[in-house]
Amino acid sequence: MKKNTTLEEITTSEAVTIYSISFEMDGTTEFEKFVQEFENNATLNRHLNYVLAALGRILEKGALERFFRPEGKVSDNVQALPIDKCKLRLYCLRLSDEVIILGNGGVKDVQTYEQSARLNGYVMDLQKFDALLKKEMLKGAITIEGRELTGIEDKVFKV
Repeated sequence: MKKNTTLEEITTSEAVTIYSISFEMDGTTEFEKFVQEFENNATLNRHLNYVLAALGRILEKGALERFFRPEGKVSDNVQALPIDKCKLRLYCLRLSDEVIILGNGGVKDVQTYEQSARLNGYVMDLQKFDALLKKEMLKGAITIEGRELTGIEDKVFKV
């Protein structure tokens, strides 16, 4: 079953704009779901802070490649945060040094995300969204202009 999906701006800085995907079923972004799941978890809150600190560095310096762990396939933009040892992974699309789209994530207690149905589902959602976004960009309906994605204001993607 395909889900109606939109892009929501989370925050912007001098260096980068961070977006997150939102499935219209509940109106909450995937990044918000990730934070809500772990912010009150005594065991994993410290790891959530590692992820949030990585996002802080990105807001300050930009979405530079060195801040991300490549995930997914060579043909997509799926990346993970943080790159150092941490029990949590937040999956995202790194479109440029100035634009990223956050997805969801969870506890990485397996060797690869494919070994976890939950993590694999988050990566697959981002891969599908990435493919749809690329099609819209090829058509010129959506463009990256500096730190901004244009053409997404009323755009609904079927993921």
